[in-house]
Amino acid sequence: MVKMNGLQAINAALMEAMEADSKVLVLGEDIADNEGGGVVGVTKGLSTKFGTDRVKSTPISEQAIIGAAIGAAMAGYKPVAEIMLMNFTTVAMDMIVNHAAKLRFMSGGQSQVPMVIRTLTGAGNQTAGQHADFYEAWFAHTAGIKVVIPWTPADFKGLYLSAIQDPDPVMIIESGKTLFVPMDTPVNQGPIPLGKANVVMPGTDLTLVSYGQMMFTVMQAVEELGKAGVSVEVIDLRTISPWDKETVLASAEKTGRLLVVHEAGKNFGPGAEIAATVQEELFGKLKAPVGRLGAPYCSVPFAKKLEDAFLVQPPAIIAEAKRLAAMG
Repeated sequence: MVKMNGLQAINAALMEAMEADSKVLVLGEDIADNEGGGVVGVTKGLSTKFGTDRVKSTPISEQAIIGAAIGAAMAGYKPVAEIMLMNFTTVAMDMIVNHAAKLRFMSGGQSQVPMVIRTLTGAGNQTAGQHADFYEAWFAHTAGIKVVIPWTPADFKGLYLSAIQDPDPVMIIESGKTLFVPMDTPVNQGPIPLGKANVVMPGTDLTLVSYGQMMFTVMQAVEELGKAGVSVEVIDLRTISPWDKETVLASAEKTGRLLVVHEAGKNFGPGAEIAATVQEELFGKLKAPVGRLGAPYCSVPFAKKLEDAFLVQPPAIIAEAKRLAAMG
């Protein structure tokens, strides 16, 4: 095992993929070494090693980045396109939703678009309403694109390796805090299958499902719940679309209770889809209604106190988990 953070894990995955396959390209704003290797330095060292033909710094044009990546993918390359922040994907929604996600379907399977879109987001750093939104539900709602949100450095590396080799477009959302926290990571971490959740901790009283940087908050809450005698089975979803229904259903059937927690808005969020599916599949087997926690129905605030109130905090998770555990 080696200590590394998410930034280092992504860099290692890109380096490994580019060394193994000359068709893997990287493009985005300011990603070359003479420009800092991207907004948080994920691509440092790549342009020096592989040259600017394979590591392309682009103009500030999200449509151009995604459009070029789609064209390269259709021509046989495997581009990794960076959209600096997730809010900026809105500028390229037509390219992502109407082209990348649909070309295989609309061509009757004759065209593939093996591309990765990587983007950064997450509240907690006072970047406010146009820089910190989680829009995973938008893209999960679109058939033809996979949506991935890693938590640990091991997952970053493994999921990136799988995404780059996937024949269809994959969006990887890098939630801010996950990039900077060092964790033990296997030295030779290989690919991790997309669509497979990770049971982080076994438990018997309640199943708690989350992903991304909210996992840090969840683990804080679970530690306190353990002291209070509540046994929680923790599942890191890892892939939002397709989500691992089998693992979640098996766990929820075992514990009889489910709580879904995410940073994205509670209204129309991924938790709603998970809750509806579990209620349909396990109706009559649950000991309590499915619980959901997410952000309020508003933009991400700038003021620190408001931003703290916007985010789901450990006390809210603890209170809801205790409420559900007391039922049935």
